[in-house]
Amino acid sequence: MDRPAQVTDDELVRALYSDHAGPLLRYALRLTSGDRQRAEDIVQETLLRAWLHPDAIVDRPARPWLFAVARNLAVDAHRARQARPHEVGEAALSLTAVPDTADRALETWAVAGALRSLRLEHRTVLLETYYRGRSVAEAAAVLGVPAGTVKSRTFYALRALKLALEERGLAP
Repeated sequence: MDRPAQVTDDELVRALYSDHAGPLLRYALRLTSGDRQRAEDIVQETLLRAWLHPDAIVDRPARPWLFAVARNLAVDAHRARQARPHEVGEAALSLTAVPDTADRALETWAVAGALRSLRLEHRTVLLETYYRGRSVAEAAAVLGVPAGTVKSRTFYALRALKLALEERGLAP
């Protein structure tokens, strides 16, 4: 395509588009096995390269150069896709259920910190009843206090623990 000196780059791209976009898109569709989106991307990139390198098409026919660039872009894109691992959808990810232990560890640390913030008698009654799984009578025997005291301390300890967890943003 001959380019007179007064033709701007925008006019050049418009002329290239109007003269060659249709055949270039059909060629790119063949190169991409009918994938219209990839073909349109190749046409766009080809015309962008023509705009960036107008000297490549001055004083010679533009179509062979445009088709060569489109072919090279298609080959490069194909090679890039082959080099990447095969993409899988969400369904394949759900088949490989890997437990996320990081969230569990963070929650454990936060609960341990909230427990440390409780008074000693509240902390010990919760440790005996919830973490060691002792009944009220067993916890009362271990702690050396009446069963009623274990019940009331457990009640107030759970309220204090809930407040401590809310302060840390962990309780609803």
